[in-house]
Formats: sequence, C-alpha cells, structure tokens
Amino acid sequence: MPHPSSPNDSDCSDQPVAASALPNRRDFLSGVAGGLVAAASLGIGPRAMAAAKAKGKIKVAAIVTEFTYRSHAHVILENFLEPYLFNGKKVDPTTEFEVVSLYMDQVPEVGTEGRREMGREVANTYGIPVYNTIAEALTLGKNSLGVDAVLSIGEHGKYPKNALGQVEYPRKRFFDEIVAVFKKSGRVAPVFNDKHLSYRWDWAKEMVDTAAGMNFPLMAGSSVPLATRRPPMEIAMGAELSGAVSIHGGGLEGYDFHGLEVLQSVVEARKGGETGVAEVRFVTGDALWETADAGLWSVALADAAIAADRGPGLPTLRELLKTDKLYSKAPKPHGILVTYRDGFRGMMLCISVDGTRWSFASQVVGETKPRATTFYVGPWDNRNLFKALSHAIQSHFRGHTPYPVQRTLLTTGILETAMRSRRDGKAIKTPQLEFSYTPTDFRAFREMGDTWKILTPEVPQPKGIDTSGRSAS
Repeated sequence: MPHPSSPNDSDCSDQPVAASALPNRRDFLSGVAGGLVAAASLGIGPRAMAAAKAKGKIKVAAIVTEFTYRSHAHVILENFLEPYLFNGKKVDPTTEFEVVSLYMDQVPEVGTEGRREMGREVANTYGIPVYNTIAEALTLGKNSLGVDAVLSIGEHGKYPKNALGQVEYPRKRFFDEIVAVFKKSGRVAPVFNDKHLSYRWDWAKEMVDTAAGMNFPLMAGSSVPLATRRPPMEIAMGAELSGAVSIHGGGLEGYDFHGLEVLQSVVEARKGGETGVAEVRFVTGDALWETADAGLWSVALADAAIAADRGPGLPTLRELLKTDKLYSKAPKPHGILVTYRDGFRGMMLCISVDGTRWSFASQVVGETKPRATTFYVGPWDNRNLFKALSHAIQSHFRGHTPYPVQRTLLTTGILETAMRSRRDGKAIKTPQLEFSYTPTDFRAFREMGDTWKILTPEVPQPKGIDTSGRSAS
C-alpha cells in the first residue's frame, strides 16, 4: 500500500505555523487570504456533466483491481477528477486530463467484508464509461487504442497470497493486456504501474524490457519518496555515504516496498552512481542485532532516524522495542539488509505499528552527525500522500517521467529476494540485480511543505470524490 486508513498520530516535527499566519475561517473557505487555496475547494461537488468536454485533453484509461473507499484507485483517481493542492498551489487536473474509461477487475458488493465499493457511483457521477475488459477500456469499445495514457492500479482486492507472503496482485496480467492492445493498434501510450512491478522478478524485468523495446514510457513506484521531509534534508548528487537506514511501520511486503523505495530514492544518488545490488538478507529476531553488532548496519543511524521523527532524548532502539507503545506492540520487527555491488550497505527496518510514519538517516563521509528526516504524509492518514504522486504521474503522461523506472525495478527485485531470504533463512546473492541506472533530480515533484501550512490536522477532511454520502472519517 500504504492503505490510507490507519490512525495518524504522527508528531513529526517542523516549526509550527503561527495561527496568525493562517487564513481565518471566512477567508479560508472562500479561497483567498494571500492566494492560498481553501481546503473546501478540494471537496467541491462534481462538475456539470452537461458541459461539453473540451477537445485536446489527455484521455486516460483507469485499470484497477478494485475501487473501494480509500483504496489506491480512490486516492489516486480523485486527483484526476477534482482539484488538489501541490506545494500550496491549486492544481485542476481536468483542464488537461480526462478519465474516459474504467475497468474494475473486482467489484465487491456494497458492504462486503467492509470493502465499501464506490467505483460504480463515481463512474456514474463523473460520466466515466465502465468496461468489462481491459481491451475495451483502452479502445473505448472500438477496434484500436482510443486513449493517450493508462493508469494501472493493481492494489487492493481479494487476491491469493503465496508461500512467500506476497499478495499476487495481477499487475503483470494488466500490463500484458495493455501491451496486447498496443500491438494490435500499432500505437502506444505512457503507462503508470502503481507500486512494485510484480511479485515476480522475471515478470518485472519483462515489463521493463517490453516497454523499452516498444518505446513507450513506463513509470512505477511508491508515493512515499515524494512526501515532505521534516526536517528538510537533502543529500547532494555524488555525495559519499557510509551507510543508510530506512524505518517504517505497517505490514510485511506491502509496506516493506515503500521502505525500500524511501531508501533507494536517496542512496541511488551516492558517489559512483547506482551500480546495483549484490546480496539481500531478511533478518529478524537475534539476527537483527547480530548483523548490527557485526557492523553490517548502524543502530546509531536508526536512532537518528527515530529522533528525526519523535524528537531527541528517547532511549535507544533496543529499549524502544521493549518499552515504547509505538514499537513494543508491533509484530516481530524485521529488516531487509541490502548489500550493493559497490560495497555500500543499506538497511530497511519495519519496527512500528504506525503505517503513516516513515523515517530515514544516512551518514555522509566527513560529517560528524547523520543526516536524518521523516517523510511526512500530511493530515488525514495517508490520503494526502497521493497528491504529489498523482502530480508526478500527470507529468509522466505529458511526456516527462520524473524518475527512472529502473529504481522500481531494483526495489521490486530486492523485495522479492527478501521474501525468499525470509523463507530460506539466509542471505541470497543477486547477480540479476547488478545493473546500473542514472538517477534524476526529482525535487520538483516532491511536496516541499507549503501545502501543510494550509491543510493542517485541524482542517476538516473533505469527502472528495466519495459520492456515497459516507463519512470521511
């Protein structure tokens, strides 16, 4: 995921904005006060469907596993159908994009096991045709490709879990059916694949190779690297690093992916560039501390990352795991130890019960203190985390991909290997992951913090595209 439904009790600290610096309620709701956009404007009702749809917009097909309340389909597509805030400025996606088709792989009955289906009502309200197959959604029921871009959101829904603990989401099947339409039509379009490419490395590699061979832009990955860094932290391109630790809460595999993307999105720019990964090891229990004592990862960096999140003066990580309610009640802590081809090591730790907290620390060679930060997701659980991601996807659909898909290919391979290491109880060499790629400066696509001067935790959460009348809480 992250699924935007877990409590957000984050006390990640930045300097609080003085009340006098915020618009008063009257100004706030009217969208003025120094040009700041009101939160209320993000929850306005659907546009008049009677208005003629403008020509020249980028036509988007949405291919999703399911469209339930607070699923990824919900929290991504709302930023294609209604205005949102990015870096404190209002963005109206409907001036450039038009969602013209929807395919839902699963449509649960309303109320089934808490899966609150909303795809049909959203489609009806916004005038989006729903198709029975992916091919029909891409061709608009005709004989050839009829869209300019494809959103492939293979997250959530009832899919089997395999022996490695991976949910077998049909991202590769979605991709194959999209590609089949491209081949038949003799035309291609940009594709965004939500989260990791596949639960299988060979399929993920095939997806990237196919996109390259057919010359269509492919973007994938996590929303978390685009979150606001509190306190601000930048590591210069080409900086020499001696280690890094990424920390998160949440479930095995699904949230581990985000933790790995946080790690990779920073360390990929280290001195010498990204040359790939030589070995991956899943560690838990005694092995977690044995690897630390052996110098394979730094507890001091983990402590620095936690301090960036929780503030200074806390006990060490070992003590927190025993006594602190955020950590001591978590399922068995685990880590994914990544040894890169150039000898650099990074550690991803899953130690918390809170799926909205993400932190990171790294040591720059020659500096005395680690550089550490949290990736702040904003109010309303993880919902606002997807605004920056949606903004980046829209750039991808315009023709400028914010960061290389090879980053997510690498994290996909690390994650799949980690799950095999967990099963086998040993480190696994990864010659297939020893590939290079060139990172890009993607700061222009990150939420840098101005939005949180407007959307504070006290601001009521708008319902957005949820047309069912359910509470947003």
